[in-house]
Amino acid sequence: MIDIYVYIIVALLPLAALMLLVQVNPYNAIIIRAILGAVAALVYSVLGAADVALTEALVGTMLAVTLYVIAVRSSLVMRLGILKGVEPEIEDYFGEVIANLRKIVDQYHLRLELVEYPTRQALEGGLLAKEVHAICSQPEELKLEGKPIYQTAIRVYRLFEIMQKELTSPEITVRYIAVNGFEEKD
Repeated sequence: MIDIYVYIIVALLPLAALMLLVQVNPYNAIIIRAILGAVAALVYSVLGAADVALTEALVGTMLAVTLYVIAVRSSLVMRLGILKGVEPEIEDYFGEVIANLRKIVDQYHLRLELVEYPTRQALEGGLLAKEVHAICSQPEELKLEGKPIYQTAIRVYRLFEIMQKELTSPEITVRYIAVNGFEEKD
């Protein structure tokens, strides 16, 4: 006869699966996926299927979670192209712009990776060559009450939607550039 603890352990499977489905943060989802695999391995071992439990523990939990961590870590990056060597008098404003961008991408569990380019042509070429997801630069002719205005061109439409919604600073303008068709949207 199966004891009550088996029913409790088996009841944890759908609970862990439901928790996994409603997770927004991918890192929390990975942890819950590992818990789900461990509970499944425990259920299999309690029910007498030691070989299935071992396979679930090794492949279903350890290997799958390791691969998920690698995939999530590498895919949740926003690469931002910037010009190398920002002038000292506008470096503070640029630091504020980058801090605002970091705050926004952190809300969506992304990492902001800065990629420096030596010239404006190389910066725009990096966007067109899909080396970066967006570029942030300051046109020399644009200023707002003595403060520089930064233009951000984004080639990934979902990132454009996020930035357009979240960026409220008048010092930053956002443009969408479809790299394949070279069309622009403001």
